[in-house]
Amino acid sequence: MFWTFVATVFCGLGAAGIAMGIRAATAKKAPKWLIPVFAGAGMLGYLIYGEYTWYDHKRAMLPEEAVVVATEQERIFFRPWTFVFPYVTSFSAVDNESISRDTGDQNIVRFTLYRFEQTVTDAVSHRIHLINCGSRELVPLGSDGAPRVDNMKLLESDDPLYTIICRS
Repeated sequence: MFWTFVATVFCGLGAAGIAMGIRAATAKKAPKWLIPVFAGAGMLGYLIYGEYTWYDHKRAMLPEEAVVVATEQERIFFRPWTFVFPYVTSFSAVDNESISRDTGDQNIVRFTLYRFEQTVTDAVSHRIHLINCGSRELVPLGSDGAPRVDNMKLLESDDPLYTIICRS
């Protein structure tokens, strides 16, 4: 967060410097308001760039055994450009090394699902899940290790999570 702020300020200063160069090149005939407009555009441009490259940056930092299984894109009303070009605001990944068939039934698979969210401070959460490969039922485990059947979800047969976990 701190380094994002520093980079944003420097982008604004750099863009303002370009505007000052334009004013100097035109013998100060370019309007003075060009400087703060360039500074604001530079800062806004950097922040937008950061939003759109966040997913690729985070995905590149994942270890080889992590596989992205889902992404979410949002359209945000106070960022009107996202209605034309939505960007990834969160994604889920599975750690292939966490996949285990350690129950009595070989159709039941235990794995860890990680969720990454782009917020003011990037949020990462993880939860252990069970999936029944025969019935495609996905159940998270509670902090006590008991299945949370009230949060059970039925996956589609072409769901990437189902494909990766059950076909491994």
